[in-house]
Amino acid sequence: MKFSAKEKSRLKSRYGPWALVTGASSGIGMELAERLAEAGFHLLICSRNGASLRKLQQQWQGKYGVEVKTIAADVSDPMGIEAIIDAAKKPEIGLVVLSAGFGTAGLFLNSSLPAEVNMLRVNCEAVLSFTHHFSQRFSQQQRGGIILLSSLVAFQGVPYAASYAATKAWVQSLAEALAVELKPYGVDVLAAVPGPVKSGFAQRANMRMNNAVSPRQLGVPILSALGRRSQVVPGALSKLLTWSLRTVPRFAKIRIMQKIMGGFTLHQRQ
Repeated sequence: MKFSAKEKSRLKSRYGPWALVTGASSGIGMELAERLAEAGFHLLICSRNGASLRKLQQQWQGKYGVEVKTIAADVSDPMGIEAIIDAAKKPEIGLVVLSAGFGTAGLFLNSSLPAEVNMLRVNCEAVLSFTHHFSQRFSQQQRGGIILLSSLVAFQGVPYAASYAATKAWVQSLAEALAVELKPYGVDVLAAVPGPVKSGFAQRANMRMNNAVSPRQLGVPILSALGRRSQVVPGALSKLLTWSLRTVPRFAKIRIMQKIMGGFTLHQRQ
């Protein structure tokens, strides 16, 4: 989808001049960061992969003429969260994209507890810390935007991805509430609700995902929704899945998701 000059100008004037993006070295985070650079935002990009961040820094500074700062940090560690918040003190940040996250898949009873706890820290605790900090900061300056990465699995229990879906349900609920709470302070909150995406997520979760969309199909729709509504379902496949399930009772959605996720994770149980 083309990123229009009018839309770039709207975002830059409303949320610029700096944006912070976590999980920026791959997937949706990288796509959103690049589209923001295209719109003229200076960037503070974060992930665990410092080498990848530095490559993106050089690439985007040369291509878009913006300033890009990097910080390699693990947001499952409170020290990593604090390092990012500290690095974000001086830049005039008006937009935060919290896209760092990962999933686990398979039978919950066979899962690694340390891995599940680590996922909870990345998907929920880090999001809580960053959202709380920037909610206070943006409310004081009476402007700002926060994008939280939810998922289509957030709306019902999902067998074979039980814990991951629960973390996204938490993110979805937080975003919905804060969109209302922060609006009087001039702060826009958006829940981005993608479906299956081609990224490092499937590899880390040990899943085989077919019919997934490219992150490049999601960046512009997500950013274009910020400030206009509180939730966006980007991508034709995600919209189709949402539409097809809209009238299905919750218990039936769980059974449907069991079949879908069971197909993704079948190789883990053979």
